[in-house]
Amino acid sequence: MLSDLPVPTDPRVLVDYRNADDAGVFVVGDTALVQTVDFFTPIVDDPFAYGRIAAANAVSDVYAMGGRPITALAIAAFPARDFDMATARAIVTGGLSVLQECGVALLGGHTVQDTEIKFGYAVTGLVAPDAVWTNGGARPGDALILTKPIGTGVVATAAKFDRADQPTVAAAVASMAQTNRVAAECLLAHPGAVHGCTDVTGFGLAGHGCEMAVASSATLDIDMGLVPLLPGARQLALANKTGGMANNRKHFGEAIRVDGVPDDLAALAFDPQTSGGLLASVDPAQAPRMVEQLRAAGLMAVIVGRVGAAAADGVRVRLTLG
Repeated sequence: MLSDLPVPTDPRVLVDYRNADDAGVFVVGDTALVQTVDFFTPIVDDPFAYGRIAAANAVSDVYAMGGRPITALAIAAFPARDFDMATARAIVTGGLSVLQECGVALLGGHTVQDTEIKFGYAVTGLVAPDAVWTNGGARPGDALILTKPIGTGVVATAAKFDRADQPTVAAAVASMAQTNRVAAECLLAHPGAVHGCTDVTGFGLAGHGCEMAVASSATLDIDMGLVPLLPGARQLALANKTGGMANNRKHFGEAIRVDGVPDDLAALAFDPQTSGGLLASVDPAQAPRMVEQLRAAGLMAVIVGRVGAAAADGVRVRLTLG
């Protein structure tokens, strides 16, 4: 939709929409603003948890750029009739709890009437202009670190039809409500080690990996046997495929090659994630120590693959098993 828009010429714009990055970056004096917006319909039944997930998902884009979120504006759509305002309050309170955990000031927001609930935030952060992470910095030889398990899409779909048990749903909700603040702080503790970064959301692990590969003129090799999965996700994958999963696979087409990966694991590679983890392309010499630090902080971080040179056949992501 944005491909036909005129390309910005303002020299203060460091990152815009052209490489499908997670946020825009605009230089102001000796610092830079990181700006993003994200909102969506409820993915869980509990309104407080929904608010937390919406906030965690919104601030994630700033962390994925190496930035620190500082302010937020709430965006809400609530039904005009037969809507319990206690639900709205729980949603907003849940979101505010995450913003406070991240040191983000809520400045205000805007609400409209709609037939379906929607909620999220426009978030502004800060980053040094020479320290911005983008999805276009991956280098051949880099290690790929994933900081959260995948599978939120299939678990959420299964939950809608009462096909997922309570512990499985609870684990997915906890993962989605967990921010990427600690993950970003651990990665930032290794100056210069992160060459490229993105967060794994609607296009799934394979799709966002493909965007990184295209922006970096590289190919990503991801071992699906190493990718951390949410409890129950693999068992639910084939019976709870989402429309987004099929759309992702169709959209990226032959740019993603699946080689010897079982159907359930391959499906999870395309599973749309909500508030997913960071996918970081890092210095391979520092990767083991970075993962050690991430895991010590309580995160399920794993080296899931490597970055290679751009393939002549146009393949951008190779999904393998072992």
